[in-house]
Amino acid sequence: MRIVDVCAFYSPHGGGVRTYVEQKRARAAECGHELVLIVPGARDAVEHAACGARIVHIASPKLPLDRRYRYFAEAAPVHAALDRIAPDIVEASSPWRTASIVANWPSDVPRALVMHADPMASYAYRWFGRVAARATIDRHFEWFWSHLRRTARGHDLVVAANNQLARRLGEGGVRGSAGIVTIPMGTEPDLFSPNRRDLALRRQLIASCGLPEEATLLLGIGRHSPEKRWPTVIDAARIAGVARPIALVLIGDGPDHKKVVRRAGGNPHVRFLAPIRNRERLATILASADALIHGCESETFGMVAAEAAASGLPLIVPDEGGARDLAAPDRAEYYRAGDARAGAAAIARLLSRNQLRLRHAAARAAAQVPTMEGHFDALFDRYAALAAARGDMRLRA
Repeated sequence: MRIVDVCAFYSPHGGGVRTYVEQKRARAAECGHELVLIVPGARDAVEHAACGARIVHIASPKLPLDRRYRYFAEAAPVHAALDRIAPDIVEASSPWRTASIVANWPSDVPRALVMHADPMASYAYRWFGRVAARATIDRHFEWFWSHLRRTARGHDLVVAANNQLARRLGEGGVRGSAGIVTIPMGTEPDLFSPNRRDLALRRQLIASCGLPEEATLLLGIGRHSPEKRWPTVIDAARIAGVARPIALVLIGDGPDHKKVVRRAGGNPHVRFLAPIRNRERLATILASADALIHGCESETFGMVAAEAAASGLPLIVPDEGGARDLAAPDRAEYYRAGDARAGAAAIARLLSRNQLRLRHAAARAAAQVPTMEGHFDALFDRYAALAAARGDMRLRA
C-alpha cells in the first residue's frame, strides 16, 4: 500500500511531528508499505529518507507566527504531486488549509483526516474559557466548525488520538463518510522503562536546583509555546514549594522560551534544560524523576505523558486533553487546566499519598502503555480497509 502523508507541520528542525513521522515511516517499511511525505519546503525537491521513504518538498513561504515552519500557499502543486505519486490512500495531518487541499483533490482515492491538532482547545477555549461557557465559545467560532465539517465531508475517515476529542468532533458534526475513530498513540517499544531509573542522576538534577536529595523532583517536557502553559506549571510548583522542597526541571525550547524563563523569576529551584535529542538519555531522565507535571490540555494525545507513564512516573495533568486519558487515579492527580493554585493542590495531594505505593502502581502500569507500533498497525489496518473498499467500488463500477 502506498500511503501519502500531506504533512504541513513537518520541520527539519525536529519536534513532535517529525518524531512521529520518523516512527511511522519505520513501521510502514516493516509492514511492507511505502510512505511518501509531501511537506512545505524552501524549494521544490525530493529527498530519499531512511526506511525507503520519500519526502517531496514543495516550495512554500514561511509561517509568519513561527518562521521555523512553512505552509502550503497553493493547492495546485500539492495536487500535482499527488497525481504523480498515485497513492492508495492520502492522509491530511492538519485540520487547516492542508485538510482543505486534500479534500479538494480531484480523485477517488480514499483519504483520512488525522487530527494531530485541536485548534479549539489550543486557542479558543484557552483564550475565553475563563469568561464564557464552551457552548458560547463554540457559537462564536461557528466559522471554524463549519470549515471542519465541510472539510471532513471530503474525507472518508476522521482519526482522533483521544476520546474527548473524538466526542467533541462527533457532537460538532465532524465526521468522514466512514465516521470517526479513536486510535491512541503510544511510545517507542523497549525504550522507556522504570528500569532506567538512576538515583545518582536524580541527585544531580535536584542539586542543580539547589536542593537536597530529599526534595521532590518534578519534570516538565515540551515546547515553550502559549498552549503548553508552562507559566502555570512554574507557578504551581512555586506555590506547592512553600510547604515542601520541590525541584522543577523543564526541558524544552520554543518561541515563548524567554517569557517562560522570566516567569521563573530567577527561582533557584527551577532549572531549564535544552531539548534532549538523545532518546535513551531522555528515557533515563524521565525514569529518574519523581513525577511528571504537565500543563497542556489541548494536545491530541500527550506523547510526553505516555513516555512518562511508560517510565513508571506518577502524573500531574490537566483534567482535559490527551494526557488525561493516560492518567489513572491510582497513579495520578488532575487539576483544572490553566489554574496554578489547582495545580499546586494537585502536587500537594500527590505528595501526601503513600509514595512507595504510588510508585509501585505507576511501575505496574508502565508495561500497559500502548506502543507506537500498535498505533501504526491499527492505523494501517484502517487504511487498508478503506483502500480495499474503494477498490471493490471501482470493480463494481
